[in-house]
Amino acid sequence: MTSTEVLREVPVFNGISPAAFKEQISSRREPAVLRGCDIGACTRLWNPDYLSEKIGKKTVRVHVGADPNLDFRSKNFIYCDIDMGDLLFRAKNRINEDFISDEKEIYYLRSVSGEQRNIEVSNIEKDFPAIAEDFEVPELFDHAQLFSSVLRVSSAGVRVWTHYDVTDNVYCQVVGHKTAVLWHPCQADNLYLQGDKSEVLDIDNPGEMFPLFPVKNRWEAKLEPGDVLFIPALWFHNMKAEDFGIAVNVFWKELDKKFYHPKDYYGNKELVPGAKSLAMLDNVVKQLDLLPPTYRDFYARRAVQKLQSKCYNND
Repeated sequence: MTSTEVLREVPVFNGISPAAFKEQISSRREPAVLRGCDIGACTRLWNPDYLSEKIGKKTVRVHVGADPNLDFRSKNFIYCDIDMGDLLFRAKNRINEDFISDEKEIYYLRSVSGEQRNIEVSNIEKDFPAIAEDFEVPELFDHAQLFSSVLRVSSAGVRVWTHYDVTDNVYCQVVGHKTAVLWHPCQADNLYLQGDKSEVLDIDNPGEMFPLFPVKNRWEAKLEPGDVLFIPALWFHNMKAEDFGIAVNVFWKELDKKFYHPKDYYGNKELVPGAKSLAMLDNVVKQLDLLPPTYRDFYARRAVQKLQSKCYNND
């Protein structure tokens, strides 16, 4: 990708086979929308009434806030523990008379396994056994590589902050519609990152503080019920629920397990060699800070030049 490229639509593939997915899509390391994938009876069965009957009494931890543009950095939301049935009832409504902080508040669930102090990797079969058989993990990868399967529920309008994951994943839209905006990993130095998340909340009008943010140099997809969005590892993505939505996110490890942090429960801890490299760079910065500004600038540019020549992918 070059700086002259503009908005691209994520390509849509209909009824693609697992073999074709591996040969034509995952090997290209670019996002794709897959239609006609078999993800089970969930697309037919999952509605608030059905799910409430099946798992309504299960307590889940939910993001609740007045601003639909969720910001993990500023925490413009609170965490609340509520029954799944209550969540589904509230999330499908635009206004709730029985509210927690605001009648127009929004709700967002990213399912988490384990207790608050003993988090585990999410697994829909373990976390929601009563509905697990309704969902079929797409036959797109070796299931020995499976990392996690995450149930998501969103109020209309919820936009989840721009971030990246270190594992490949497919976002399976079961109920509702979403707009997905994605950026190539090569845009990392333009996204104003804090860890794995962008500081930019308004991706359409980032403002003067973020002059390099690639407003147009991005990919977009409109997801319909039953669509499966492939998001390769390290691709930045921002998801907006256009209406009440239910989805299942399935993550898998493309690389050898030695590259992944053993205590990564969410798929967002840096790959082990990457984390070590970033830690070494902290020491580089400390060393350069010992020099006067002009000299520091000179050697910093030399360091960047070396990284570009040795490590950048210029294909």
